Amino acid sequence: MTQQVQRSSADIELAMLMEAIYLKYSYDFRDYTGASQKRRVLHAMGEMKCTTISELQSRVLHDPAAFTQLLQYLTIPVTEMFRDPAYFAALREHVVPVLSTYPSLKIWVAGCSTGEEVYSLAILLKEEGLLERSIIYATDINPQSLEKAKKGVFPLESMRDYTASYQAAGGKRAFSDYYTAAYNAALFDRSLMENVTFADHSLATDSVFAETHLISCRNVMIYFKKKLQERAFGLFHESLCHRGFLGLGSKESIDFSAYGPRFEAVVKRERLFRKLS
Repeated sequence: MTQQVQRSSADIELAMLMEAIYLKYSYDFRDYTGASQKRRVLHAMGEMKCTTISELQSRVLHDPAAFTQLLQYLTIPVTEMFRDPAYFAALREHVVPVLSTYPSLKIWVAGCSTGEEVYSLAILLKEEGLLERSIIYATDINPQSLEKAKKGVFPLESMRDYTASYQAAGGKRAFSDYYTAAYNAALFDRSLMENVTFADHSLATDSVFAETHLISCRNVMIYFKKKLQERAFGLFHESLCHRGFLGLGSKESIDFSAYGPRFEAVVKRERLFRKLS
């Protein structure tokens, strides 16, 4: 007889909370990794003055504002401009020459969070003469993050680190050319976002909305269980045009996915792949 692994009360409560969120608000966190999810929920409990996950569940079910508050913890943005500069350098060297052969481009930044990656890509495309003929879809499940991304206002104190990353990524101008500094904030040039569409989209529940030449989804799937990773890779494969490119985060890979054989590595170390079939 197979011995059944007994789940803790907290794990059961956590699963019930995620099921309740899905049933009430149609946000599906059920296939997110448990350890990271639990840390975020426990953090939210402390900030929202709840003593148990069940108490938090009750508040979320009866108060949409409480769910909006919890959502900020479940989707904590960990992002920065030109994060992992070698990734952007590899895009310049290996992907841009191919993208430049298309008369028009569609690019999808999945899980764009507060927009730092979108602005980074827009700057790169501008410097390579491709921004004007590109449409960029920037998607996320958190409406507050999307609103912040649209505004393009970031802490001025971050600009020193962002400048160093931009330069390491092969930047061709002074990074300060792209923003105006005022009141301890950096407002980025609005022209960078003229061809960007920000949209609410879930890799867990939504379908493909466009054929794309490049998808960048970085440091998102590390929070997904295997089943949800497979779903996301399926969406990316369906969305990409023939021989389209896929960029992942530094701790992510498509190699062990069912979709692995349908992609080839362009620069494996920087997690850049290209669709085969």
